[in-house]
Amino acid sequence: MKVTVDRALCQDHGQCAIAAPDVFRMDDDGKLVYEPNPDDSLRDEVEEAADVCPVQAILIGD
Repeated sequence: MKVTVDRALCQDHGQCAIAAPDVFRMDDDGKLVYEPNPDDSLRDEVEEAADVCPVQAILIGD
């Protein structure tokens, strides 16, 4: 699985970090950090994170 975050859209709300903490987190400056190639076993969490993103900045590919 490949995860991409559109940085032009992302506003660092952090909802993805709540939905999929194994893939997304907020750094000490409040900026999003994420694993671009998470294990496929985390797909449900990543899809949930994409769904809850208020600006729909998360893209999931294979």
